[in-house]
Amino acid sequence: MRFTRDEIEAARRTVYAAMPPTPQYAWPLLAQRLGCTVWAKHENHTPAGAFKVRGGLTYFETLAREQPAVRRVISATRGNHGQSVGFAARRHGLDATIVVPHGNSVEKNAAMRALGVTLVEHGDEFQTASEHAGHLAEAQGLHRVPSFHRELVRGVASAYVEFFEALAAAPGRPPDVLFVPIGLGSGFAAAAAARAHCGVSTRLVGVVSAHATAYLDSFRAGRALESPVSTRLADGMACRTPVPEALEVLRREADDVVAVSDQEVAEAMRVLFTDTHNVAEGAGAAALAALIQQRTRWTGKSVGVALTGGNVDAAMFAQVLSQAA
Repeated sequence: MRFTRDEIEAARRTVYAAMPPTPQYAWPLLAQRLGCTVWAKHENHTPAGAFKVRGGLTYFETLAREQPAVRRVISATRGNHGQSVGFAARRHGLDATIVVPHGNSVEKNAAMRALGVTLVEHGDEFQTASEHAGHLAEAQGLHRVPSFHRELVRGVASAYVEFFEALAAAPGRPPDVLFVPIGLGSGFAAAAAARAHCGVSTRLVGVVSAHATAYLDSFRAGRALESPVSTRLADGMACRTPVPEALEVLRREADDVVAVSDQEVAEAMRVLFTDTHNVAEGAGAAALAALIQQRTRWTGKSVGVALTGGNVDAAMFAQVLSQAA
C-alpha cells in the first residue's frame, strides 16, 4: 500500500486540524531494563486515547468531499475504531451507529456513547458484530465504515511519519527495528507506508496475540488462514479472519511476526506503568511485550515500540497491576 507525498502531507494537515502530533520518548528505565535504547511512540496521548482516531479523521474528510449526501454511518469495533468513527463523525455532523460484541470493554463503550454514537451489542466476538453491522447497513441504508481501508491507513501513517522524522532529527540514528501490534492490520500497513515515505531502513516486526494468531499463521503459510480467538486482555488484537490487503502488506514488508501471550502483555503493561508511568491497554503494550520476549536479539540497538492505546478498563488495569511479582 503506497501513498504519494501529497497524500501523506494532506493526511497530516487533516489530523493536525484536530490534534497535535504525539510524542516519542526514549525512556531511561526501559533502556536500563532491556539493554537497548527504547523509543515509545505515545499514541495513548491522542484525543481518543489510541492511534485509530487518525484514520477516522482522514476517512471522514474524504467521505465528506466525495459523498456529501451521506449523513448516517455504521461500523463494528472492539472499541478504539468505534471511538475514531464517533470522534470524526461528530466533527462532520454525522450520525454514527457502532456494533460491539457482548462483554465488550465497559469503559470503551462509555467513551463511544459520550461521543454521541448509538451503541448496539451483538454476538460474542468482533467477527459476528461486524457481520451484524453489515446487515444493519443494508437494512437501514447506512454507509458502512470498514475496519480496514486505504483512507484509514493513510491517516494512521501520520503517526509513524512523526516517529521516523523525530528520530532522524534526534542524536543517533533511526531505530534498528520497530515493533507494531496487529489487530486487523491498519497500524502495520501505516508503519510500512511511513517507512517508505521517510526513506528509512528500520525493520518492522508485527506482533499478534498468542491467543489470536490468524496473521501469524497466515504470514507463515503464505495464504490467509482463520484462527480462533481466546485473548482476554488484548481485545484490540482479537482478529479471527485476516484482511487480504493487510496480509499482503504484512507478507511483503514484515521482517518477522511474533506472538505474545496475555501473561507477557500483562507484564509489559506493568513495566510501562513502572518505568514510564503510562497506562497501556493490552494491545497497546503488545509491542513492548514482544521486545521483552526478543530482547537478546536487540541488545545495544535502537528499538521502537508503538504504544498504540491506553483505553483499558480501570478494574482490568487494577487486576493487572495487582499481579506484579
